[in-house]
Amino acid sequence: MSNTSVESVTSSTDRIKLALSVLVVIAGIVAFSMFEGKWPAVARVGVFVVSLIIAALIAWSSEPGRRTIAFGQDSYNEVKRVSWPTRKETMQMTGIVFAFVAVMGLFLWILDRTVEWVLFSVLLGWK
Repeated sequence: MSNTSVESVTSSTDRIKLALSVLVVIAGIVAFSMFEGKWPAVARVGVFVVSLIIAALIAWSSEPGRRTIAFGQDSYNEVKRVSWPTRKETMQMTGIVFAFVAVMGLFLWILDRTVEWVLFSVLLGWK
């Protein structure tokens, strides 16, 4: 069991910022739906995308947003340090996985036919 604590939004200004960002997204969805037929699709999609950008900026100005950005930066730095396999190693491991799956499929098919033969032919006497 983990001893890490769950961090929640405790500041009232952060709650207001997150609620405002949700309302901006909802307003973008409503605007997209309400102007159907009145505005071209490109304009409606543009309004929705702008609402998403504004909501993201509002959310990222809060403490949870800053933690999310810091987490993303740390994750990116960690990915840069990963030792990725070469193409040759990847192809070899993929071949091994396919061979294993084929062998296991054959083994399970043989096991299924054996159990079927034992149950129906030997025990029950069905042909």
